[in-house]
Amino acid sequence: MASMLTAVREQIRESRQAHAERVALAREIGGYHSDSDLNDLHAILDRYSDQDTAHIRRILASQRSL
Repeated sequence: MASMLTAVREQIRESRQAHAERVALAREIGGYHSDSDLNDLHAILDRYSDQDTAHIRRILASQRSL
């Protein structure tokens, strides 16, 4: 039982850490406003697979819709 509780606590800790990292990334990407900045960022993302950049692309898409 104790090992299950430890595992659950670890999952919660990892989930909170991942959430904090996603929020920080969204805040950082939010600083890109100009078309030139966004075009540069998309050019960088195009160098990597869609799988590797999917989260960043979702953040950019949600910011454009605001």
